[in-house]
Amino acid sequence: MSTTIHPNPYNAATEVDIETPELVGILAEFDNVDQVVRAAQMVRRAGFTRWDVHTPFPIHGIDYAMGIKPTILPWLVLGMGLFGFFGGLWLQWYANASAYTFIISGKPMWSLPANIPVAFECTILCSAYTAVFAMLALNRLPMHYNPLFKIERFRRVTQDRFFVAIDAADPRFDEVRVRDFLNKLGALAVERVED
Repeated sequence: MSTTIHPNPYNAATEVDIETPELVGILAEFDNVDQVVRAAQMVRRAGFTRWDVHTPFPIHGIDYAMGIKPTILPWLVLGMGLFGFFGGLWLQWYANASAYTFIISGKPMWSLPANIPVAFECTILCSAYTAVFAMLALNRLPMHYNPLFKIERFRRVTQDRFFVAIDAADPRFDEVRVRDFLNKLGALAVERVED
């Protein structure tokens, strides 16, 4: 960061901070699905770990090309669903058979079939909330700002262009080498991403 002194209208010196833009990564634009899938495979093989592919629609096989591992989300949903089921059963047992026992028409204090609907609803409730909030947390959402939004050509990602972005925080990142590497992959354009 550099500091520059500018005169103000009252003839007193004022310090103004002028921030130099920070390199966030390199963005490469591709023309079609085959090119971006091939580029994703090559970026993964080159050993990069902090990078992403941006496309206007889902691409079959891009997860495999990027080397993305399956998410833990289904296991979280299953665990919380089981918690909801058994928690619902326990709550009904506690309320009906333990804490507030009433003998009505000779019916048992607690029976499984009569308590399945509430346990089912507790299962659905816990599973649904876990699916929504764990998905948001695992995807680090909501993300209201991304430096890629400043790049003019990136706006076509929702229409007809495909992009590979390599993050500057990647351990293997070197600006000159990454630019050359992406150009060799057949990118239409390679651009710095600054913030």
